[in-house]
Amino acid sequence: GGLILFAIFSLVMDVFKIGYYSSFYSCLSAIKIIYPIVQAIFVVVQTYFLWVSAKDCIHVHLNVTRCGLMLTLTTNLAVWMSAVTDESVHKAHSKLKKNTTEEIFRWLLKVGMRSSSVDECNCNSQICQIFKNGYFWLYPFNIEYSLFASAMVYVMWKNVGRFIDHHSHHIQRLKFRLFRRTFFVGIMLGLIILVSGLGVLILYEVQVNSNMESSKKSQALTMYYVFNIVCLSLMSLVCIGGSVIYRFDKRDMDRHKNPTRTLDVALLMGAALGQYAISYYSIVAIVASTPRDAISALNLTYALLMIAQHTFQNIFIIEGLHRQPP
Repeated sequence: GGLILFAIFSLVMDVFKIGYYSSFYSCLSAIKIIYPIVQAIFVVVQTYFLWVSAKDCIHVHLNVTRCGLMLTLTTNLAVWMSAVTDESVHKAHSKLKKNTTEEIFRWLLKVGMRSSSVDECNCNSQICQIFKNGYFWLYPFNIEYSLFASAMVYVMWKNVGRFIDHHSHHIQRLKFRLFRRTFFVGIMLGLIILVSGLGVLILYEVQVNSNMESSKKSQALTMYYVFNIVCLSLMSLVCIGGSVIYRFDKRDMDRHKNPTRTLDVALLMGAALGQYAISYYSIVAIVASTPRDAISALNLTYALLMIAQHTFQNIFIIEGLHRQPP
């Protein structure tokens, strides 16, 4: 379900990219327009393949199967790297256009284009701007789709030729009831935080990127940091509470070999390393900077809580992944 959700947004992004590049196709190489078309076909075919075959443990043509799955995995990683690079270049161009003179920007825009006329390569029409902004905001979904698909293909690759002892432990299906009191409260609180977070993020982006006075931007920054500090504090407390509850749980730890769980733990720790690095560099920058004002104090608190929250959350999730079913 998550894969299909990201795949739909990735297809929408490809449509926007095709529309954007088609707006000035005369001064672009054909590969710029062909690439999103081929990527859309790849997304459709791969999503169908994973939807049909994700649970298969293949025991015929093992080498060919492993080779094909590894080729698919590396293709997804290449698409992920391309998407991250494109998003970074887009941000760099946006900053460059604001901070350089028009002549320098026009000269840089010429690089890699077939036509010597830059005017016809500018995105001036309203529909072109919609396509441009649309595919830029949809990049995160494409990035997540590539990582999501890579993880699923890796598990399939690990399961090629694998035999599972069905008598070693019985898998019990959990019955999920939406309106059970605990589930309902948790879902409602999560939705409230999600909607509030989106509202704060939109308000923050609008006020910080607009031509408003510095006091208004400081208020937006304060609102942003206070909201995130409150959320991170609540999340840390909840994760600590969950870990304490595990201490009273009578279930045994599941020590069986499980490629999916191993990958989950590796991805969880790998993703946390990036956030740890961001928080660490933020702390160093805040401590070394002068003067120290209220925004710096909030930023420092936010960075420290981010480290604490990721640590407590990872401990809680990893302990939960190793618990036997009820």
